Amino acid sequence: MQRHIYACQNGCPVQSTLQVIAGKWKAVILYHLFKGNAHHFGEFQREIKDCSSRMLALQLNELEQDGVIKKNIYSASPLKTDYVLTEFGKSLAPVIEAMEKWGNHYNKTAAKKGYLNSTDCRQSIEIR
Repeated sequence: MQRHIYACQNGCPVQSTLQVIAGKWKAVILYHLFKGNAHHFGEFQREIKDCSSRMLALQLNELEQDGVIKKNIYSASPLKTDYVLTEFGKSLAPVIEAMEKWGNHYNKTAAKKGYLNSTDCRQSIEIR
């Protein structure tokens, strides 16, 4: 996987950040790692129900290649693995916390405008 350093103009550092955390599930994976300690693959599957096993494996692999998470392999029978944040990955805490805060704000704003009409976790809405 090729990565770039974006530093040529204003806004470029945002591109540098996005190339590491972009991907539908990467920020969600990081969120769960920040809320707990090591996670096994199955725990991620239970917590991120809409993410397929294939996509989860791909996103975990990319985060590992970027040095954001570390995959620990234990020589037990059967083989066990878990994922933890690296020190480099822990530096993303303010980014993920800001995303959580803004997401809560968005959900409250949508509820006030009447977009949300039930307690379902995931809803399709039409913005008026």
